[in-house]
Amino acid sequence: MNFAYTNQARRSSKTKIPSSGKYVSYRTKGNPRPIVGLLDPSSTTVTPLRFPDNSPVRSIHHLIEEWDKVHETLIPGTPVENVDDVVILAPLRGRDVICVGKNYKEHAEEFHSSGYDKSDTKAQPDFPVIFTKRASSIIGNGSHIYPHPNITNSVDYEGELAIIIGRGGIGIKKEDAWAHVWGATIVNDVTARDRQRDHKQFYIGKSLDTFCPMGPWAVHASNLDFKNMHLTTKLNGNVVQSQNTSELIFDIPTLIETISMGTTLQPGDVIATGTPAGVCLSTGVFLKDGDVVEIEITGIGKLRNKVVDRGRAPDCAPVRQS
Repeated sequence: MNFAYTNQARRSSKTKIPSSGKYVSYRTKGNPRPIVGLLDPSSTTVTPLRFPDNSPVRSIHHLIEEWDKVHETLIPGTPVENVDDVVILAPLRGRDVICVGKNYKEHAEEFHSSGYDKSDTKAQPDFPVIFTKRASSIIGNGSHIYPHPNITNSVDYEGELAIIIGRGGIGIKKEDAWAHVWGATIVNDVTARDRQRDHKQFYIGKSLDTFCPMGPWAVHASNLDFKNMHLTTKLNGNVVQSQNTSELIFDIPTLIETISMGTTLQPGDVIATGTPAGVCLSTGVFLKDGDVVEIEITGIGKLRNKVVDRGRAPDCAPVRQS
């Protein structure tokens, strides 16, 4: 993209936006096309962003691809909207999400002892367990999780820190991995436990439509302390998961090194790093119509979704970059 400045862009770029580092993909009432904006520090208003050539920023994927060239000269647009007045979309849509299984010790043990783990003969893996969630499963903050009652009777939540790749690459070494991290978001790795068990591999049980809530926004790494981020999941207001995300079995540099081993990571790829103990399978009481799952991570925000059974799944997200 040619980011030659127009006169208007030169003038507008002098206006500074108070930066929270939180980038939002959203739609307004007057414009159904997705746009990208920046939250104010109080997370109450969002300012639409334009590239230095004055074209609107339409996707966070595109923003990340151009980040090094444009992030200091992004232009604030209009109108500034109240967050409550716009439709918040999942920040990164259209690509499968790369996921990590059994990556907290206590969760690995609860999963292995539950009877649903057919992936290994022991609880804690020797190498990172990597799988994907289909892009059509992605939904945004506030969207409904459809429980697929004709397919499963064991729908579970999994609150997870998800890192976002900035600079792509293949064969990335652990010591270089942090240079490839653009930022982070939250993923709820919703799972049909019976399908996960019966099919042995995780894809089908993890990829049903609406089974990947993501958001509420994407936060740049400069605003995050990855050594001190706490994940809390609430089910109907009750805390069910609580753990520091630094307590992963395989840390983020190890995950990046493993996943990029012969596979090229792309700018904007999302890697969900695993879930702590406290999921439904530990009690045998699974999600049902009307349940509300809230996942909050220090420095990112809160992802909230309700389980709603209205007889059919909503139209799925298109599988293309958007």
